[in-house]
Amino acid sequence: MSKLVGKVAVVTGASKGIGAAIAKALGGAGASVVVNYASSKAGADAVVEAIEAAGGKAVAIQADVSKADQAKALIDTTVETFGALDILVNNSGVYGFSAIEEITEEQYHWMFDVNVLGLLLTTREASKHLGEGGSIINISSVVTSVLMPQSTIYTATKGAVDAITGVLANELAPRRIRVNAINPGYVETEGTHSAGIAGSEAEAGFVADTPLGRAGHPSDIADLALFLASDDARWVTGEKIVASGGLR
Repeated sequence: MSKLVGKVAVVTGASKGIGAAIAKALGGAGASVVVNYASSKAGADAVVEAIEAAGGKAVAIQADVSKADQAKALIDTTVETFGALDILVNNSGVYGFSAIEEITEEQYHWMFDVNVLGLLLTTREASKHLGEGGSIINISSVVTSVLMPQSTIYTATKGAVDAITGVLANELAPRRIRVNAINPGYVETEGTHSAGIAGSEAEAGFVADTPLGRAGHPSDIADLALFLASDDARWVTGEKIVASGGLR
C-alpha cells in the first residue's frame, strides 16, 4: 500500500498501544513517521525499527506535548528532519477513574493537561506547517456517549476533544486542512494490561456490552486513522467516528 508516499506524519504517544499501531500503519502506507513518546524510549525505538524493517522511514522524538516548548520542538524537529508536515495524529492521552467524592485537583490537571492542552499546543504548532490536503486526527473515546460512572474527568477531557475537533474543522477548512476524531470503544492494549483491566470483570463487562462481541485491537483503530489520513477521506472533516464494535 502506498497511499501516503511523500507524506510526513507525527503521531503523539506512539510508543505503544493505539499510537504505535497508527504509526506502523502510516509508515506501511509510505509516510515518513515521527514516533513521539513522553517516557518510553525503548517502546518508541521498537516502533521505529518495525517501520524501518517494513521498508519505511521513521524517527523517535521525545516530547511532553503538554509543555509548550516541547510541543514546538517536536513539530520543528519534524520539519527539519523530513522537510514538511502533512498529518498530525493527536493520540497522547492519560486516564484515571474516581468517584466524584474522591476526585482531586491533581487528577483534573493531569488529565486535562495531557488530553486537551497537549492536543491544542501540538495542533497550534502543526497548523503553522500543514498545507492543503493536511489531516489532523484526534483520538477521543466512546466514553463521551457511554458516560461511564467514575469517569467524570476523563469523559470531560474527551468531550473537549470532540468539541475542539468540530471547531478546528471549521476554522481550518478554508486552508483545506481536514480535522476529524476517532472515538474508540474498549481496546485491549499494554495500558489495559498494566492497569489490570485486561482479563478482569470490567473487561468482560465491556465485551458483553459490545454487539460485535470482542475487545478492539489497536489495528482496528489504525486502519481507520489511515483512511482519515489519506486522500480517500478528502471529503470528510469535522466528523467523530465511533469505532467501538457497536458499543454505545
